[in-house]
Amino acid sequence: MQKRKPIFPNIIEVNHQLGHVLGCNVYLIYDGDEWVMIDIGYEEVVDEIIEMIRDLDFPFAKCKSLIATHADVDHIQGLSKAKQILRTSVSAHPLAAEPLRTGDRIKTFALIEAQGIDMQMPPVEVETLINEGDKIDVGSLELEVWLTPGHTDSQLSFRLGKYLFSGDNIYRDGCIGAIDAHHGSDLVAFGRSLTRIRESDVEWLLPSHGPIFRKDNVLIDSAIKRLEGYLHMADFGTCAIDWPMMDQFEEEIAAGKMPDDGQNAPRESQKAE
Repeated sequence: MQKRKPIFPNIIEVNHQLGHVLGCNVYLIYDGDEWVMIDIGYEEVVDEIIEMIRDLDFPFAKCKSLIATHADVDHIQGLSKAKQILRTSVSAHPLAAEPLRTGDRIKTFALIEAQGIDMQMPPVEVETLINEGDKIDVGSLELEVWLTPGHTDSQLSFRLGKYLFSGDNIYRDGCIGAIDAHHGSDLVAFGRSLTRIRESDVEWLLPSHGPIFRKDNVLIDSAIKRLEGYLHMADFGTCAIDWPMMDQFEEEIAAGKMPDDGQNAPRESQKAE
């Protein structure tokens, strides 16, 4: 029997519990015998996580649900297998339910041919649709559901008192979840989600990747400012709202402006005219 190593009261993070990194952060929230799990990671780590749950003496029958923060393969590929073993339900945002049900390899990032990524995405049914303002009871505890889109259209965060399971919104180094139109990234929404987190009175952010850290408003402000810049950059393609340089280019063409290489200054005869 393993000794439980909660990172905070009633919260176990799988990588910390096991003492090595399996992949994304997987959180087990419990009160008494009841428990839920936020994300599960890749299918290949499910057996080790299930064995850990057994060794920590959490009854399989008391798992209320497996919760998906969003439908990216590195968070949810193992859901189908874990659900079958635990005989429990899956909870996710409505916009995550369809790619989970169909095993959509494009939207979940399981298939990215240009980068040689080709993984299976076992389909899984979502029994419980959760959205902004919903509550998830775990014993006497209550998880408050926040819809925090930006990284994906279905990105959820979960508040438990002063702790926020913040998904892929922001990490300790100031990085944010990948921006890609294929899975519903939205730069404007991302900024609103980060602003909401910054303005909240939560004290700790428990992200889906990397170290847990105290909420740092300076760090979040820096990320928001960077996102605001992305809104006007061609780098972010259809996620950007405009490209000011092209507006300037049109104005320059209309004005007859030529490239300034030092040879396009008006000639003396032109000046006289």
